[in-house]
Amino acid sequence: MRFLGPVPAHDLTYSDVFLVPSRSAVTSRLDVDLAPGDGSGATIPIVSANMNSVTGPRLAATLARRGGLGVLPQDLPLQELGEAIRWVKQQPVAWDTPIVLSPEQTVAEALRQLPPAEGHGIVLRSATGEELGAVPASRLGTALPDARLGDLVHGSITALDADDLGGSPLEGPRAAFDLLVAADIDFALVQRHGHVIGTVSRRSALRGTLYGPALDAGGRLRVAAAVGINGDVASKATALAHEGVDVLVLDTAHGHQEGMLRALATVKKLGLGIPIVAGNIVTAEGVRDLVDAGADILKVGVGPGAMCTTRMMTAVGRPQFGAVLETAEAARELGAHVWADGGVRYPRDVALALAAGAASVMIGSWFAGTIEAPGVLETDDAGRLYKQSWGMASTKAVHERFGRLDAYQLARKELFAEGISSSKIYLDPLRPSLEDLLDMITSGVRSSFTYAGAGDLAAFQERAVVGFQSAAGYEEGKALPVSW
Repeated sequence: MRFLGPVPAHDLTYSDVFLVPSRSAVTSRLDVDLAPGDGSGATIPIVSANMNSVTGPRLAATLARRGGLGVLPQDLPLQELGEAIRWVKQQPVAWDTPIVLSPEQTVAEALRQLPPAEGHGIVLRSATGEELGAVPASRLGTALPDARLGDLVHGSITALDADDLGGSPLEGPRAAFDLLVAADIDFALVQRHGHVIGTVSRRSALRGTLYGPALDAGGRLRVAAAVGINGDVASKATALAHEGVDVLVLDTAHGHQEGMLRALATVKKLGLGIPIVAGNIVTAEGVRDLVDAGADILKVGVGPGAMCTTRMMTAVGRPQFGAVLETAEAARELGAHVWADGGVRYPRDVALALAAGAASVMIGSWFAGTIEAPGVLETDDAGRLYKQSWGMASTKAVHERFGRLDAYQLARKELFAEGISSSKIYLDPLRPSLEDLLDMITSGVRSSFTYAGAGDLAAFQERAVVGFQSAAGYEEGKALPVSW
């Protein structure tokens, strides 16, 4: 990457900069390879943040199916974290994970998990394990809230036999797409030996031909998990590796501290054979110290997150583009990599983080308002759907993390909490699912690569030209939200 003109003396945010087009021989955005090459096994440079309101097992599986990596949060008890890892590993690669409810449950209960959106549906399964059919999500929008789901099954939902759809992750979705078009339907079950193993829609089948899943050596979906730096870190890391976790994240708000260095050294000595991510940091010095202690990937960002109040509370942090630029350069010299954590609001910000040298970009609150994120769908007074989100240093998060302490110790922890404890993250009616957002983000990033004349991430980071802009320049780049 090079700058267009003299570099300002002050640090830069994503909104301070823009990409300049260059001569390009890349003819199509689909010719671009987005794989980060950081040892994580991802095929797109997107990582979901290890926040309780962002990454659960379902989101992690969906993201891995499209090539990204989900980081399960450290606040889960170790047994639950192990169960979550195993669950992700059991999910289908080529098909969507079915949402399973009982026929006795109501439409209102179903709408807490799934909006009445095209391309989605619910599989009905009895208490004895018998599969009784499916209900397209769109049907939920026209049924009474107290209607039993079992009463909505009329006629038959098309079921495709997985064994007839081809053996590879690409062949199956393409064959399924053609069958759905031929049958003039949008949603179907996928069965094997008479049992539902997944669901598929036209759009998810199409995605299956465009995205490469992030798979482990056994052909299962990849997943990462976070642990804190206190307590018996060695036992936790060993247990997660035994469960099959693919990337281990050592996480604390202030990553450049002695506790992190000790934890890193401890985990590195275990020889687990998986990449170790550590953070958060924002300086080249932090990179050098953490890499020396055993980190393979550095998590960069202090204060840019939508749920974070660290900068306003403590004045500590750093504008994110500048932090990524400095740390990525230091990491590159040491053979390590950087994940840019926080501060992205638009696809342009993801592209700029990659141009600055990040291997992948971590996304938090942006993903919290999706179907796949943890939590239930709620409705505000205007009928808009949302999910709750909160910061990982907030009172709510502290209570979840330390709820087993006695009342006095818990009160001490809560007294110094930071961050937002409750925020409504609304579902985008046009993009209610994680995959809808991934389509938008990767489409923008792929186009950024073509504008730079780059066919892959390494070429993009070499060829990208970055300019500086005023606040007015940034506003000029936004679409006009009203009519002329």
